[in-house]
Amino acid sequence: MTEPNQARSWQRMFVVIIAVISGGWILAVGLWSLVNPQSFANWIEFPPYNEHLLHDLGAFQIGIGATVLVALIWSDAIGVALLGFVVAGAIHTVNHWVDLPLGGHSSDAWLIGLSTVLAAAAVVVRINSPRSRPTARVPADR
Repeated sequence: MTEPNQARSWQRMFVVIIAVISGGWILAVGLWSLVNPQSFANWIEFPPYNEHLLHDLGAFQIGIGATVLVALIWSDAIGVALLGFVVAGAIHTVNHWVDLPLGGHSSDAWLIGLSTVLAAAAVVVRINSPRSRPTARVPADR
């Protein structure tokens, strides 16, 4: 019979491994969609091709991947969620400036950027609160 700590140990390791795999692959797919949208569109075979939407898809997937990976070292749920929002929002803001010739409104980038800056400010406040600082450790069972 296994000891309770041994059971928790393998469960924790399982969660960490799956989080690394999940966060890593969606981050890679997001980078692919962002950096080479035509190649990604060819792979998914989902017409019609829309470069801006594929850039946005990449931004959001990168944000999800960053969120999953950061959660491995920071157990503060709202801090992790806001940080993922900031990562996705920053890339999404840049996409709207770069892709403006493809369509959309110049105000979109400003509004997305403003919400991203506000979320980044909230992350800074959260990090500076004594009970929510990120730590470089494997998350413990709660």
